Amino acid sequence: MNKEDWIIPKVTFRTREGDEETEDGGCAIGGVWVNKTTEDYFKNKRVVLFSLPGAFTPTCSSQQLPGFEDNYEKIKSMGVDEVYCVSVNDSFVMNAWSKYMGVKNVKMIPDGSGNFTRFMGMLVGKNHLGFGNRSWRYMCVIDNGVVEAWWEEPGINNDGEDNDPYVESTPENMIDYLTKTEKPLVLTDEVA
Repeated sequence: MNKEDWIIPKVTFRTREGDEETEDGGCAIGGVWVNKTTEDYFKNKRVVLFSLPGAFTPTCSSQQLPGFEDNYEKIKSMGVDEVYCVSVNDSFVMNAWSKYMGVKNVKMIPDGSGNFTRFMGMLVGKNHLGFGNRSWRYMCVIDNGVVEAWWEEPGINNDGEDNDPYVESTPENMIDYLTKTEKPLVLTDEVA
């Protein structure tokens, strides 16, 4: 599906801030709910967004999230303001996964209700795995709320007739694109 020049949907994400685990490793408590909107994440920014089927799942945890985390500084140095990971998981799960994975740079966006993913046309049924509705794997560059470039994995479906492909939405493909579209640095005669 080609989504270049597409305006992203306006949604509100329910996020958690300030939760701390109890000493025995129990559930996170003590934080507060904070509403974040698509404007909070995307307005006046050029960002890389990648989406995946779920936190704590094999390909997402062993390849995609670590790949973007490892390449975060390189991607940001190529005219990108931020790198976001979105998944149809609630904020408790996304925060726990980020902590478990040691993520320091990539920012997590919890799409617990799946509204953003549905409006992006990427909500699929993963019922064959017992997941319910989840995101199909994709990535894009979004410039001030408008899709600049789009990649999605082949074979999008609701039947589980796939082996969870991961060939298009890789950090390497993103870096290749950003290298080809990088705007040259404008030098001036002024000395800072």
